[in-house]
Amino acid sequence: MSQIELQQVSFSYHDGPRVLDDVTLSIAAGERVAIMGPNGAGKSTLFQMLNGLLRPDGGQVRVGGMAVAGEQVNAVRRLVGMVFQDADDQLFNATVQREVAYGLVNMQMPADEREERVRWALDLVGMTRFIDKTPFNLSGGEKKRIALASVLAMRPAILVLDEPTNALDPKGASNLVSLLNDINRDLGITLVFSTHDVDIVPLLADRVVLMHQGRLRAEGTPAQVFGQKTLIREMDLRLPRVAHLAEILMRDGLIPAGDLPLSIGEARAMLMKLLQLDTCACCASGKR
Repeated sequence: MSQIELQQVSFSYHDGPRVLDDVTLSIAAGERVAIMGPNGAGKSTLFQMLNGLLRPDGGQVRVGGMAVAGEQVNAVRRLVGMVFQDADDQLFNATVQREVAYGLVNMQMPADEREERVRWALDLVGMTRFIDKTPFNLSGGEKKRIALASVLAMRPAILVLDEPTNALDPKGASNLVSLLNDINRDLGITLVFSTHDVDIVPLLADRVVLMHQGRLRAEGTPAQVFGQKTLIREMDLRLPRVAHLAEILMRDGLIPAGDLPLSIGEARAMLMKLLQLDTCACCASGKR
């Protein structure tokens, strides 16, 4: 059963051109889904449909079996946690403790339970030692983790992340990808994220959805979507760097044509297989 379902959703801002045009999409509980496309494709607008910040002009959005409309919006918002692209847009309290507790206070959660939940969320993202710090003096990666903790404290079923690795250094991005995968695996939380960082997509997504000018252009596994190389480039995107290197080597005849590896792990497995085949061929021919 779909946890998120959009049926023929359309939307325009102030009588302008359509930002979403007849979008139909289903996402199952526990999936990791990357929404990709050039700027202006409609990704952020689609995300705001998922918790009722925007309402469609046509079609229907359902989350957890509930229509995102009317009296059900508040119930939907308890299921969907939003993490913004810029953590500074999300953080506004004087201390990390107060930041993570803010939503729980609004829920009127008892103080002892609230304190336990705050520490649980901070421990989950590895930020417990910062509980009494001001969030505004933290690094970009630390702010991302505090913003994530403030959402996780609410125990959402779905995490929606807009450009989660934006402005992070390589180590920070790698650590965040590992953390999100742990959250998905250990807590069963559905991940829906947008990104221009195509190198993280094979590491963080079971499924990729391509959007262009408000419409869905393709969807499938990372291998299926990145296998559509012409479409990827028409949309001003690119292949993961490992895949691009393999594409060049195949074009130049240095390795056999075949499926493109999308990660370093896949590239290593491919090269090990080729080396083993080469070794076997040398042994069969009597070469040393």
